[in-house]
Amino acid sequence: MAKKIKKVETPIDNRETFVSLQKNFAESDLSVEEKLKTLYELQKADSEIDKILQLRGELPMEVAALEEEIARLKGKIAERTTEIENMNMTIADSKQKMLEDEEQIAKYQQQLGGISNSREYDSIEKEIENLNLLKQIAEKVSTEAKQKILVAKGEIEGIKDRITICTDDLNLKKEELATIVESTSKEEQQLTAVREACAAKIDARTMSAYDRIRQSVNNHLAVVSIVGGACGGCFSKITPQRLIDIASGRKLVICEHCGRIIINPDAE
Repeated sequence: MAKKIKKVETPIDNRETFVSLQKNFAESDLSVEEKLKTLYELQKADSEIDKILQLRGELPMEVAALEEEIARLKGKIAERTTEIENMNMTIADSKQKMLEDEEQIAKYQQQLGGISNSREYDSIEKEIENLNLLKQIAEKVSTEAKQKILVAKGEIEGIKDRITICTDDLNLKKEELATIVESTSKEEQQLTAVREACAAKIDARTMSAYDRIRQSVNNHLAVVSIVGGACGGCFSKITPQRLIDIASGRKLVICEHCGRIIINPDAE
């Protein structure tokens, strides 16, 4: 008994177009006629879904942008809060240093009363002078930290005001988007079901080419019909022989100018 030869699947090329699929277009469970009709139905469903998405306009992107902005602003508040915490630690350390310096200065001053040696006296005076300088430095550090805290707190208040404005704007846009989505959700579900049913009938290579062409053209049309003797995608004139082939509905015809499939949706 002869062994059944397993067909080797050709890997999908993301650069593939309908032109490169012409030779293999008929290699499918569907006939060319059914495949063309299925592609046309798929395109119709996608076009109607595109119209629904156009109703939403820029709202989805605006909502996403506002959410990102609010997250960024909250991140800045977290940064400023951390800075304030660090500054408070710096102030506490400076206060502790000043107390330690004051205690040491007091000890040295007590020692001065019982010293008769001028050299030792001068040495202690120098130590007191150095401690006073260190105390002044710690006090300056503390003062600067307090000023930075005031600035950071002011920035936080400004950021909070900005968050309030963005949140109000976000809520309004979300409500508007939700209203549009709700009004079109049933139709979108039905169209999505049609799209999935059509896509399930089409082989992966053809679907890949279809999706690639849809994404590469402004009107998102990969499958078009004839408009006044011209391609319905780029409106380039079609030769008489190709018009006959399109009218028959039994042959894959690709526009020579834009690479779209041109079909006759009324072909029997």
